[in-house]
Amino acid sequence: MAAGVGMRGLGRSGALKRKFQSPHGNPPVKRKRKLSINTFRKGATEADTREEGSSSQKPVPKKQDKQNEGQKSRPFIKTSSLFKNNPDIPEIHRKEVQQVQENVFTTDSFSQLDLHPHLISTINTVLNICSMTSVQKQTIPVLLQGRDALVRSQTGSGKTLAYGIPLVQSLQGMQCKVQRSDGPYALVLVPTRELALQSFDTIQKLLKPFTWIVPGVLMGGEKRKSEKARLRKGINILISTPGRLVDHIKSTECIHFRRTQWLIIDEADRILDLGFEKDVAVILNALNAERETRQNVLLSATLTEGVTRLADISLNDPVSISIADEIQKLPEPASQTDREASSSSSCMEQENFAVPETLQQYVMMVPSKLRLVTLAAFILQKCKFEKRHKMIIFFSSCEQVEFYHELLVKVLSGGSESEQPGRSSLSSVSLQFLRLHGDMEQEERTEVFQEFLKSKTGILLCTDVAARGLDLPQVTWIVQYNAPASPAEYIHRIGRTARIGCRGSSLLVLAPSEAEYVSLLASHKINVSELKMEKVLASLMKDDRFKLYRPGRKKSCGKNPQEVRERATVLQTKFENHVHSSEGTVQWAKKALQSFLCAYTTYPRELKHIFHIKSLHLGHVAKSFGLRDAPQNLTAFPTAGSKRKTKPTPKRSDLLKKTHGKHRLAEILRSEYSSGMDTAGAKVKKKKRKQRKAGNQQIPT
Repeated sequence: MAAGVGMRGLGRSGALKRKFQSPHGNPPVKRKRKLSINTFRKGATEADTREEGSSSQKPVPKKQDKQNEGQKSRPFIKTSSLFKNNPDIPEIHRKEVQQVQENVFTTDSFSQLDLHPHLISTINTVLNICSMTSVQKQTIPVLLQGRDALVRSQTGSGKTLAYGIPLVQSLQGMQCKVQRSDGPYALVLVPTRELALQSFDTIQKLLKPFTWIVPGVLMGGEKRKSEKARLRKGINILISTPGRLVDHIKSTECIHFRRTQWLIIDEADRILDLGFEKDVAVILNALNAERETRQNVLLSATLTEGVTRLADISLNDPVSISIADEIQKLPEPASQTDREASSSSSCMEQENFAVPETLQQYVMMVPSKLRLVTLAAFILQKCKFEKRHKMIIFFSSCEQVEFYHELLVKVLSGGSESEQPGRSSLSSVSLQFLRLHGDMEQEERTEVFQEFLKSKTGILLCTDVAARGLDLPQVTWIVQYNAPASPAEYIHRIGRTARIGCRGSSLLVLAPSEAEYVSLLASHKINVSELKMEKVLASLMKDDRFKLYRPGRKKSCGKNPQEVRERATVLQTKFENHVHSSEGTVQWAKKALQSFLCAYTTYPRELKHIFHIKSLHLGHVAKSFGLRDAPQNLTAFPTAGSKRKTKPTPKRSDLLKKTHGKHRLAEILRSEYSSGMDTAGAKVKKKKRKQRKAGNQQIPT
């Protein structure tokens, strides 16, 4: 019986063995399974690459074997969903407008003016300038006559020399020779420290033949002690920021204005925008107290109500100089879009701005999720693949400048990844990123400014501290990553390129919900052309660092839209991996995001229908800061992508509320920048608090 059972079991196992054998008695050939996406990510298994001991089994090709080995070495990569649930990009309907143009150059030379021969020689040889610009031709003769002037001209038209040349001509020709100990004969007010340094450099060059006239600069961030020492020795042409000068007027005894004959306020509108109106009033009172008669000059690229008000109190019977061929005070919009833009900006000053003829202006509509990769692709396209470009990128806050500078340096400038063998030679080209904002130490600001000034290429990330008056040579592109708060600010930003007849381009990045801003610009005679986001992202095809490797894939020809999207996703994943590499970088990203949201709420009331915080999707905006999800604790600003949480009804008594008020405030402040991921720890703390409270209640009185 046992033997029978054993034979039956043996027969059953033999039948099973025969079932899985091939007709020829060889081991069965395993069915090839289809490769899934998970196979690509995790690499091939041993079963896929093992050779079978059969002559009928086809050997695995060497090429496929190499691909499998390569897949083994590649780590698992988290991918980011970039191209889903994005808002539709609207078509830009705008009326083609005729921009206000200025004739920058004239054929007149400086020798036609009644200037000192040495001064003319210095202009020609040291500054390498032979002919006057339009603003110089109209302004210099007026100022040489001793008249007050209100000068309005486009950015980059040579306004510094327009007042600098008559100033030097006047001081060198005085009957009583200027002595250093006489103190200031001229006072030049500028809004920023960088513009103060630049103006000082220009005046210093003009004074090369006249060594007895001493220029000097006062600005925040420098040591007061050394500035006081220079004031005691004597400064004849004093260039200063308003705040620093007021500081010295109040605290430095040796400063005086007994011989001050010139007051020049450069970039007057910006001085008022920065809140220096009270400081300017203090300076005017100090000047009037010691000397009432002097020559006053106000210069600006835009004419605002504040500038007009300042002109009324500081200028005496001024000559108004405006260098524009055509200025219409009230444009008549024809289309419905133009009418809306006109009515929305009725409270804003309807001024038509002069734009350099050599400046090409573009606007690009980019959904919030794609802003970061699109910016990176644009930088790579212009500064790596095309080369010979010098770019300035404007942000709305100092925290964003710091964050994006660090992020772009780490991911785009090339590190260990770009040095891998077999990569494109383009990836070895290094990108130079610099940053400039108001929270930096003055020594570092000056160093960065000088470095970017001298370099032929590079990318400067900055706030509006670099938007006024700075003459940065060879800047070919201006990128406005965050839209400016007014058309006037837009003009000043783009004015950093296409200066004195040079060619330049500008790009304004807008979200789909901000499309109406283009119509607002058109109502001020500012004409922009659309640049498609897809065209910019296609430049990623030139860099194999962002290629998604897949076995057996043929080499791509041309610009395959699907592969462009894949490469954009790989690039976004690189950004996110860097941001999430440590808790510190995550907190940094959240702080930058918070600063962006704060800046977004400060747009003027007239633009709230275009830039409203509720139109933003917090999760999508977070992607542009390299965050994978919307931070849970950034609840200060209700947005379209975040639901408002209703406050739970309080269960504790008023007395307990008062007792824990300070602790609650501390918790709110801590949660402002917390990640929202530490809920487990919060539950444990809450449990411990309950236990302590229960223990306190059990203590007998």
